[in-house]
Amino acid sequence: MANIEEKVENLLKPVIEENGYDLYDVEYAKEGKNYFLRIYIDKPEGIDLKDCEKVNDLINDLLDKADYIKEQYFLEVSSPGIERNLRKDRHLEQNIGNEIYIKLFQKDKSGKKEYEGILKEFNEELIILEEDIQIERKNIAQIKTVYHW
Repeated sequence: MANIEEKVENLLKPVIEENGYDLYDVEYAKEGKNYFLRIYIDKPEGIDLKDCEKVNDLINDLLDKADYIKEQYFLEVSSPGIERNLRKDRHLEQNIGNEIYIKLFQKDKSGKKEYEGILKEFNEELIILEEDIQIERKNIAQIKTVYHW
């Protein structure tokens, strides 16, 4: 599915950026019996429903013509939200020094399955939080920003 995500991102990024938005992420997922193509857009002043509708109209025909996805799917265009997923290195780079939440696939050597802390640095193998907490990337199920309400 990652290959589909990359193809869709490469297809849509120029059009989305030409219209004043940042293509934050593309996610293609199967949930139950349904497939979803989620396009996350952003801009400095935030995203509203009209922005989502505009981008949906801009990309619908492009996706149909490219025909990358053979299954029937639901297209969703939205903001990445306040507590956004950090799936790419550029997302991590933008959040160095910020508080993040990490959920693991399975408990690590210390017996923990969740971490919350300040992102200090990262590389291909590790996410490093302040206090030198090192987490193996291959065991990470989710990383997201933390917003205190």
